[in-house]
Amino acid sequence: MTADPPVRVRFAPSPTGRLHIGGLRTALYNYLFARKHGGDFVLRIEDTDQARYEPGAEDDIREALAWVGLEYDEGPEEGGEFAPYRQSERSDLYREYAERLIEADRAYYAFDTEAELEEMREDHGAYDVTTRRHMRNSLTLSDDEVERLLEEDDFVVRLKVPRQASIHFDDVIRGGVSFDASEVDDQVLLKSDGMPTYHLANIVDDHLMDISHVIRGEEWLSSTPKHVLMYEALGWEPPAFAHLPLILSPNGGKLSKRDANQLGIPVYVGDYRTDGYEPAALLNFLALLGWGPGTDEELFSLDEMTQAFSLDRVGASGVQFDLDKLRWVNEHYVRALSIDELAQKARPYVEAEGYEVSDERLRTICELVQDRIQVVPEVATDNRYFFEAPDEYEEAGVEKRWKDASADLLLAYAERLEAVDTFDTDTVETELRDLAEEKDVGAGAVIHPARLAVSGRSYGPGVFGLLAAVGKDACIRRMRRAAEVLG
Repeated sequence: MTADPPVRVRFAPSPTGRLHIGGLRTALYNYLFARKHGGDFVLRIEDTDQARYEPGAEDDIREALAWVGLEYDEGPEEGGEFAPYRQSERSDLYREYAERLIEADRAYYAFDTEAELEEMREDHGAYDVTTRRHMRNSLTLSDDEVERLLEEDDFVVRLKVPRQASIHFDDVIRGGVSFDASEVDDQVLLKSDGMPTYHLANIVDDHLMDISHVIRGEEWLSSTPKHVLMYEALGWEPPAFAHLPLILSPNGGKLSKRDANQLGIPVYVGDYRTDGYEPAALLNFLALLGWGPGTDEELFSLDEMTQAFSLDRVGASGVQFDLDKLRWVNEHYVRALSIDELAQKARPYVEAEGYEVSDERLRTICELVQDRIQVVPEVATDNRYFFEAPDEYEEAGVEKRWKDASADLLLAYAERLEAVDTFDTDTVETELRDLAEEKDVGAGAVIHPARLAVSGRSYGPGVFGLLAAVGKDACIRRMRRAAEVLG
């Protein structure tokens, strides 16, 4: 009995822009599959599209993978047995295999221009017989004429798709998949600048790098028949294919950049880092965006995901992106941080808002709000009252909590606080309860106005901790102002 080949998978992004959130999910599934089976996870940069190449994009890809902790075994910087790992550094290989396909009568030289083809497509459609016949004009030329044109004119190499055939392959996620050859275009394999297209380069590299499983997005499903034809023509065993479900917009349809921007959903991985999401939470959320563990469990460390992951449990149907669910997942990771970790992560956001605060006071604030925030920046952005006086008061809170006696009680409480030497949680509580007893009112009659005055809100962390964290002078000023403004 023949042993299964070692598992080798690749994440092969194109450096034409920053790493998309869908790309990170693809990288994650490849990583989990490799680690689950003790295999190799390869990073390969598919930079054959020089016209769309964006400087800095490759760095963004590597930095995003490092941020979330997806370490690859081979890649452009790490090297490996199958180097180089940038396709632009492997171009001679692709020409060789394009020639092999031509010799096998499975590809051909074509001299049509893109402008001519675009006009044909507009008139007849991409797969119309007339369009395909025009593509194959060079097949009617004599060998001498072809040689002359190769020397004098620009040319491309196209895949010669059978006229009448059914192209079948098995997909780990979708089962058996078939395409009618009439729906498959004669794909350009080698461009006029000598660079390969993705379609030629990826099958050559996957074969030469011993890739066992190609795990990629559903958008590549319709290209797979072309790849299967090339594997067959070159006499190679294709890898196992697994096409992941689309990530859908909450409004339906594929999650486009435009939809995402309108819905406030970050598109690029780097934006989640900037917005203060925990990398482990983002991976946890993305893992469940297409895969299910078969249990009700929803929170996983990377090691736990690795142990539970299986391509058999990845669905074929598209999955809607739910930002609220991501925030819920992130909330759990924020709560698991130590206070020191949270304060360290929060400091850049606090300073970016223009606030100066000591380490000790920031830790105190973090301790008060940790269970009330979903992302780290909210330490500053959703709790500004720790750093500056409110400029307005919550209308519903005032209506419900501010009574006829509130101003007088608040002023009396401010006077008591002004007289104390120690301003801590115990002191502010003692003074408040003594005042309530003296005035023969419930403690809430002072607590609620005090909270409104200091934070502008009727909700938040414990009021005594809140007052102590804001500080004596600030609390007194805010109480007197609220008494004046609210009356």
